[in-house]
Amino acid sequence: MDISLQNNGEGSTTIHPLKFALWISLASISMMFAGFMSAYMVRQAAGNWFEFSLPSYFLASTLVILASSLTAHFTVVSFRKTREVYYKVGLGVTFLLGIVFVVLQYQGWLAMQSSGIDLKGNPSGAFVYLISGVHVAHVLAGLAAWTMALVQGFGLKFRPTYKRINRLEITAQYWHYVDLLWVVLFLFLTYYR
Repeated sequence: MDISLQNNGEGSTTIHPLKFALWISLASISMMFAGFMSAYMVRQAAGNWFEFSLPSYFLASTLVILASSLTAHFTVVSFRKTREVYYKVGLGVTFLLGIVFVVLQYQGWLAMQSSGIDLKGNPSGAFVYLISGVHVAHVLAGLAAWTMALVQGFGLKFRPTYKRINRLEITAQYWHYVDLLWVVLFLFLTYYR
């Protein structure tokens, strides 16, 4: 993570309070997903576990969310370098890739259902729905933040102030986190069988 420091006027530097709050939130989200993964492993070891491969939609969504992380980084860099057109393109593309990710996840769930893997069946399928569904909820929160960034990017005069750069960095850092989190979850769900 990029640790942006600000001078508090007394000669020392501190982490911006909003970034610190974000990191605390991300730590708690990480603990929640670690709990889900632990429960998955314990339940799998108990037996009566149906083995199945994840639909290819989940791999496609992984590639899309990785691409969105690159465009999010591009957006922040463009804003910092006062490249307004690139910044606005980056905002739009990142948001659209986030939407595509959610649609691909939904398609993956539909593919699982059409294969006979539903929430009420074997716990292996229920865990995939739970883990991916809670992750999608966090992606939707990120899309809400990108929506605000879009409104500001297209509704306000282009001016890379410290406050606006900080807000954009916080949005991008959250987005990078949910991207990385999905990669970890995807690898776990794919290879821990």
